[in-house]
Amino acid sequence: MTSEDPLALERPQHSEPPQRSERPPVADERLLVAFAGAPGSFAEDAVLVAYPQARAVPLPMFSDVVAAVEDGSVAAGVVPIENVVGGGVHEVYDLLLDTAAVVVGEVIVPVRLCLAALPGERLDGIERVYSHIQALMQSEPFLRSRGWTLLAATNTAGAGRTIKELAERGSAAVLSPRAAEIHGLAVLAADIQTEPRNRTRFLLLAMPGMQGLPQPANAERDGSRRSALAFSVRNEPGTLVRALGVIADHAINMTKLESRPSREGSWEYVFWVDLDADVGDDVPAGAAFLRDLRSVCVWVRLMGCYPRSVEPPSVAS
Repeated sequence: MTSEDPLALERPQHSEPPQRSERPPVADERLLVAFAGAPGSFAEDAVLVAYPQARAVPLPMFSDVVAAVEDGSVAAGVVPIENVVGGGVHEVYDLLLDTAAVVVGEVIVPVRLCLAALPGERLDGIERVYSHIQALMQSEPFLRSRGWTLLAATNTAGAGRTIKELAERGSAAVLSPRAAEIHGLAVLAADIQTEPRNRTRFLLLAMPGMQGLPQPANAERDGSRRSALAFSVRNEPGTLVRALGVIADHAINMTKLESRPSREGSWEYVFWVDLDADVGDDVPAGAAFLRDLRSVCVWVRLMGCYPRSVEPPSVAS
């Protein structure tokens, strides 16, 4: 990208720029990508993998990321959707059903966890351990073996930052080695994650028609694509089977089926499906599939068609 070929990102101007992430200068300061958490979080890793030329913008909550995408403060946002150990992130599923933003990509980030504390601390002096509930769960066997008090935090890197800012002795955080380094903490125990293949899948969000958003750098080179869609069926025997039968009839591989409570009625559900295919209306086969699916559903919403992510290597346990 050169100065003669500017990137037009069509966002409103603000009197105060978003908070800068603690990392080296990047190629294009105008490509802003939001994530929830503190610098050094796995969500920031996802931003750096997908858009190395971007400036990662840390925000407090998943809902803040979605809102920033919606109002044009950023070109794109990154939110976690599932983890190998912890499963789906329900809050994000619910947010995506209420936003006009669409899924434009995915990033799969290996989860490598360590226990870190203020310099000079020792394992036998730790009393409390802070981290996001998912990270605590993903390293539970190690943590429970010590009898520490486990305390949930908003995010992994933020837990480390708080310990550093408060100079809190007797406390440690479960976070990534990069986050520990960023926030000036010493690693007391490395690779405490239970599952060596532990990884989190993030979705890249943008508003439809966002101009100048580049192809994610982690996209598979063979051009393979995925689609995410949500649908609802009548609360009657066989309705879900008929919907899934449409997927089978079109010979599409379904990689995920997640249900979330519907806000339309008690004990009714919305189903989220990930498919190994491009089922966009602009693809003839996709248009036919959507037509058939809509014929057996109450409603169908295509959340996005996007390039499949390269699978990263596993981390050592």
